Amino acid sequence: MAVAEQFAGLQMDMLIGAPLTAAADASVQLANSTADFINRVGFDNEGNVRKVAFGYQKLSMNEDGTSNLDDLKVDVPILAIVPIPNLQVDEVNILFDMEVKESVKSESSTDIGSSFSASAGFWAVKARVSGSVSAHNSNTRSTDNSAKYHVDVRATNHGTPEGLARVLDMIAANVAPALVGSTLKDENGGELSAEAKKRAEGLKTLRMQISELEKRVLAAQEGFDNRIAILKDIAMSQLNIYHGLAETDEKKDTINKKMVEVDQAWNDFFGRTSSLVEIIAESSSESGGEDKVSPIFGLKAIDVQGEVKDYVDGSDAGKYKAICQAQNSAVGARKNLGAAKEELLEKKAEYSAMLSGGTGAALSKGKGSEKDSE
Repeated sequence: MAVAEQFAGLQMDMLIGAPLTAAADASVQLANSTADFINRVGFDNEGNVRKVAFGYQKLSMNEDGTSNLDDLKVDVPILAIVPIPNLQVDEVNILFDMEVKESVKSESSTDIGSSFSASAGFWAVKARVSGSVSAHNSNTRSTDNSAKYHVDVRATNHGTPEGLARVLDMIAANVAPALVGSTLKDENGGELSAEAKKRAEGLKTLRMQISELEKRVLAAQEGFDNRIAILKDIAMSQLNIYHGLAETDEKKDTINKKMVEVDQAWNDFFGRTSSLVEIIAESSSESGGEDKVSPIFGLKAIDVQGEVKDYVDGSDAGKYKAICQAQNSAVGARKNLGAAKEELLEKKAEYSAMLSGGTGAALSKGKGSEKDSE
């Protein structure tokens, strides 16, 4: 058979395509195994994230020389602490080698045997001659065919999938140790005497109240800032209406000249909104009212005739009422902020007095508040 005929009938599409198809199927199975692991290990039957609770103790010093032995607990998603199988087929190498060896060896020889002998005598001499002839013939033929087919598949673990990693990051951002319990100790972590424990408990209660008041002040400040932002937005929409008059009215030249005064009044208001609202909130004679914008703002209005006047009801009925409501809301938020700050200052003064040695009224207030909190 000729060498070319040795390759006849080889299905190259099967030789190359079959391993690739198998690798694709393997990739699907690997992806399914990752998804199954995440669902089975990371979530319970109700779809909630499985968590592992870690408990530990933390000793912190107080200003009065005592210490707190806090029992803390933190819940960590189990997917964040276990390796996630995420095998993926990275590389498929297909090697096909076919080697054809053909060798022909021919050897010929002939073996023919025959013998003869003759004798003759001449005179007194006798001679004898003998001989033989041989021939050998043989034929040898040999062939050798070989083939090699090698598929190399490499898969590696790609770790936590990117999407799951982002979800775990969001969960981790909200994971914080929770205080399970706290015990007062001396500076060395030992037990306190009855009197020292009573004083330390009073101080501890005050510290907790101060911490809560600080959170309240931050929330009140945020609320006040939001009300100020709303007030400014509504005021800006009113100013834009006045600018619209200068663009459409026949007396736009006159209105443009007068708008300089109006802009200056409103821009001054935008720069001092918070402080102006604070003045209204703290003033005993000016509360901002429920039906008018405070003249403390110093706002100006302009009509279609180009006349500038104080911003009062009737200047623009729709925006005026909105600005009035936003003003009153901001004033109320500022009063809440002021009350929270005042209470915080009083509580800090009470704490300082107890810390310096005054244990009378301050201690009883602290114990009473502690009962209420319980």
